[in-house]
Amino acid sequence: MGSSSSKAARKLPKETPSWAGSRTPLKPDGAQETRRPRPLAFENKSDAVEADAKDPQFMFKLNQLGPVRVDHHMRSVRPADYAQQMHRSRLQSEMEASPSRSTRNRLLASSLSELLESRKTVKSQAELQALAEQYHIDVTKLNELAKFVNTPSIDESTIVKSTNQEGEETLTMMARWVDPNLKRNGG
Repeated sequence: MGSSSSKAARKLPKETPSWAGSRTPLKPDGAQETRRPRPLAFENKSDAVEADAKDPQFMFKLNQLGPVRVDHHMRSVRPADYAQQMHRSRLQSEMEASPSRSTRNRLLASSLSELLESRKTVKSQAELQALAEQYHIDVTKLNELAKFVNTPSIDESTIVKSTNQEGEETLTMMARWVDPNLKRNGG
């Protein structure tokens, strides 16, 4: 990290130190033995290669797999296409949920949360109808959805304060399902 000017410059010695090469003994005539690298491939098969080719477990597994099946009707999947498709679908979803072009019965998660929270304070069927219209959702769809989905509400009677050994205070409480208390006569 930082620029190279802030780092100490590494200086290498100009001459080889006296201890360099002391681990490798010199031949009496002063010439070092040069080793040739071992070749990676041979023209003829060695005994090890022949033994490996005769591996019965390997042959058994290959026979179990069977011949290769190629589906010639497959389309290649390119990650760029997938990313573009995902981007298009998100844009379409956002356009459908935007207030400028509202689609009936479709909401963003944040709008749905606001709607369900506002629904808890509604006092009459007329207020519920007005709230549903404000969010461009049918009252029947809202009621159907509210049977299974709601926003968290705290049951005030279940709040418990506790302090641990380090002095940290924690609050524990239960959530409860809140439905609006609608007047049946509409007013």
